[in-house]
Amino acid sequence: MTPQTAPPDSRRWYVLAVLALAQFMVVLDVTIVNVALPDIQRALGFSTEGLQWVVNAYTLAFGGLLLLGGRTADLLGRRRMFLAGMALFVVASLVAGLSGSAEMLVAARAVQGIGAALLSPAALALLMVSFPAGRERNVALGIWGALAGIGGTLGVIAGGVLVDGLGWQWIFLVNLPIGLAVLVAAPLRITESRGAMERRSFDLAGAALSTAGVLAIVYGVIRSEPAGWGSVEVIGLLGGGIALLAAFVAVELRTAAPLIPMRLFRSRGLSASSVSLALNGGIFLAMFFLTALYLQNVRGASAVEAGLQFVPMGIAAVASAILGGQLVTRLGTRPVFAVGAILSGIGLLLLAQASVDGAYVTDVLPGLLVFGFGLSMVGVPNQIAAIMDVEPTDAGAASGVITAAFQIGGALGLAVITTLANARVGDALATGATQGVALTEGFHRGLTVAALLAAVNIVLALTLAPSKRPDEAQLNEAMAAA
Repeated sequence: MTPQTAPPDSRRWYVLAVLALAQFMVVLDVTIVNVALPDIQRALGFSTEGLQWVVNAYTLAFGGLLLLGGRTADLLGRRRMFLAGMALFVVASLVAGLSGSAEMLVAARAVQGIGAALLSPAALALLMVSFPAGRERNVALGIWGALAGIGGTLGVIAGGVLVDGLGWQWIFLVNLPIGLAVLVAAPLRITESRGAMERRSFDLAGAALSTAGVLAIVYGVIRSEPAGWGSVEVIGLLGGGIALLAAFVAVELRTAAPLIPMRLFRSRGLSASSVSLALNGGIFLAMFFLTALYLQNVRGASAVEAGLQFVPMGIAAVASAILGGQLVTRLGTRPVFAVGAILSGIGLLLLAQASVDGAYVTDVLPGLLVFGFGLSMVGVPNQIAAIMDVEPTDAGAASGVITAAFQIGGALGLAVITTLANARVGDALATGATQGVALTEGFHRGLTVAALLAAVNIVLALTLAPSKRPDEAQLNEAMAAA
């Protein structure tokens, strides 16, 4: 990265406001969709198995192309790619809001993910070069992270209000005024910057192979329920996906400018944290997806009511992120990770006991609170352990790896868990259960499987995860890079 002269104070905080608004929109779009899923399914005729693509199309494109997006920004210009990604995101949001078919909406969501993969890493890089290292940068990153967290929590509320008041289309159309404001404001004060690189080349082959491989595996898992695990289609998709990922590793080992430097995985912290964060992503997306459907389709909550019922979980997650950052400096990353994984598992098992018509306060709220508290206590120590274990020159690449791991793990976990949950719903309906009972049994199975993934994280925490105890300066540096 070439040295940059920090702009005057007024410009510096203006830059932060514009970039944070863009990141707020990207995070908002991850959660805002969930409470609209029942309405989208009814309006566009999504099948039960196909509905998850409203979430997965965005997540796969975002996570699969995130590393390429960061490298593209360094090569071609961060402001340029930030603006290009934002423009693409706005156009895709318009198309999504005007979608008249399931296929059109899924395609638009995928393009939204591509736009997010271009603008998000560029935005963070612009923020880093706009603020000098030290207190000001830490304050800016704190505001950036806080707004991202608020965006996730606000998404479920805003989604409910928009769906009930204006219709599901507005969860996408609301991005237009935000995105257009950013497109107008960004060129006025944000200056261009590029990374200093020895080799100015793209790893398009790596990006294509990794994204196609994960896509084939996810689709294979989804098709396993209607086609059967032993079908030629499913075996072909899963085998093809594994072969594509093997080819990706081979390309990365040979290319002069790899998308993911394989040397990073010599770090025990990065390797273990990537797996843990991938599991955490799958658990989180699946829990959110299934619970949103359960609250509305089984318990009869409106979109607004469902959004409000998720708020305590968001507050618990923000509180545990703050507490987790403090605890790792006293206890180390491993104990905090282990406690977080245990709490996540307990929260999921509590939710898996929810009945068809029990009270929210006793059936749903305890599980959401415990799960939310455990969620960030898994994420924070793993982000820190991953970054602390690599050389400073590789911190940016390591950050990209763990972010992509969370997104791709989320897509794969959502596919596996919802496929198993849907199979249980079908079995229950076939034996004469009412729709409410069948959906609840599917919800129970899905969360039980998610709890098993949390148990895997507990094992990782107790066996493979390293324990790092950063001081305050190292904590700020690691969290900034993550």
